[in-house]
Amino acid sequence: MEQQVQGKQNRLDRELESRRTMARPQAWRAPETLPSPDERPGWRHRWVRLSTLGQADPSNISSKLREGYEPCKAEDYPELMMYATNEGRFKGGIEMGGLLLCRIPVEFLEQRMKHYEGQNRAQVESVDNNFLRENDPRMPLFSEKKSKVTFGSGS
Repeated sequence: MEQQVQGKQNRLDRELESRRTMARPQAWRAPETLPSPDERPGWRHRWVRLSTLGQADPSNISSKLREGYEPCKAEDYPELMMYATNEGRFKGGIEMGGLLLCRIPVEFLEQRMKHYEGQNRAQVESVDNNFLRENDPRMPLFSEKKSKVTFGSGS
């Protein structure tokens, strides 16, 4: 009996082995510096700076919170649970290297984009009006920005 145990090899049955588990990844990917949370409908995520080189940056995080960002709770993001912080102001949040994972509703981002598009449009109009005030018809500063494309002989 003892000889049989010594002669028996320690192997798994062939059907328990899987080529899929032993297969290598199909393509190389660069590792992410910051992990990305799984997408949540209606939300956008962003890593917000809490500190730089160990120096706290309270004005940055407070401006983001006023803008509508809210810290993500680790309990709501099980894929990032290993980055949960157990101390400080954002206890239970997801923190990595002085950055805090925050989220904001998509509607807020759309409203923000419209606000800044309006500001941008107003500034461009102001610059154009100020510039064109000094325009002289004998020597125009610039011509209209229109183009026309025609095909054929036009007859």
